[in-house]
This record gives sequence, structure tokens and C-alpha cells, in this order.
Amino acid sequence: MRYTFLLYSDPADFAHMTQDDWIEMKSVYGQYIGALQEAGVFVDTDWLHPADTATTLSMKGGEKTVQDGPVAETRESLGGYFVIDVPDLDAALAWAEKCPAAHAGKIEIRATAMDSLG
Repeated sequence: MRYTFLLYSDPADFAHMTQDDWIEMKSVYGQYIGALQEAGVFVDTDWLHPADTATTLSMKGGEKTVQDGPVAETRESLGGYFVIDVPDLDAALAWAEKCPAAHAGKIEIRATAMDSLG
């Protein structure tokens, strides 16, 4: 079953990072991606631009609404995601615990719903 890890963090926690800090963080994530690939559970990942660059669109009620910014205004913002394919939630939780983002913020884990559509 596929699970998506939605990675949330407070941008203020990264405000004082140096270029060397970013290089080290990329290395840590590279190692995590390598571990997922080696285990055969890696599906996809991406690192998103900051939430203040987001544009939100809605066609609810047939009316188009476009607003600058993310869906929810919160201190923590969605910064990226991983999609993995593992047997169950316990396995997803085990991989989420190893994700570097768990040490800097929060990870929301959601199972894919595509399998449940008939």
C-alpha cells in the first residue's frame, strides 16, 4: 500500500542555516532516499518552495477563486513529501521515524485512497 509522508516544519527554524548546513541537510536526505531505494519501498519525493510562494485555487460552487498563499495559514508549512510503498501503517511509521524531517518538524502520514476506489 502506498503512503505519503507530508513533511511540515517551521520556516523560522531554518532561517539561520548556513550554506554548509543546507549541504549537510541535502546529504542526510540523500542517505534517507538511498535507504528507501535499497529497501525497494521508494516511489517519489519532492522538496517544495516556501509556502509564501503558493497559489491556492478553488472551483467550489462553480466559482473560481484564486488566492496567494497556502490553503491554511499556520506557523508550520508543508515543505515536501515522500511516497513509499509498504505493506502496512506500521511499516510506514517505521520509515517515517527514520526520515530526517521527523527531527525538525512533523510528518503527517496518509494512506493512498486510489486502491479503495472501485
